[in-house]
Amino acid sequence: MFYPIAMHPGDDQHAWGVEVPDVPGCFSAGTNADHALTMAREAIEAHLQLLAEAGKPIPPASEVSKYAANPEFDGCIWARVEVALPHQPPGPQS
Repeated sequence: MFYPIAMHPGDDQHAWGVEVPDVPGCFSAGTNADHALTMAREAIEAHLQLLAEAGKPIPPASEVSKYAANPEFDGCIWARVEVALPHQPPGPQS
């Protein structure tokens, strides 16, 4: 699944910050854009694994266009990160 991420560009003093709008509470950072993408993938997969272990639903991935016009993300660089979904046990039988 491909999740959109909003990357806040870093500089000589600050890391690149990453937000994952489809996965509330999932954030990451990296020393440059490439590192931020790698770290975002790891953060999303870890977050989804925790949700699966808790029996919570995995949030669906949206299109970038759902968030790109939101002023909260002004100045962000958008990317889509492919992540492996965790195995979820089947739900209760009816």
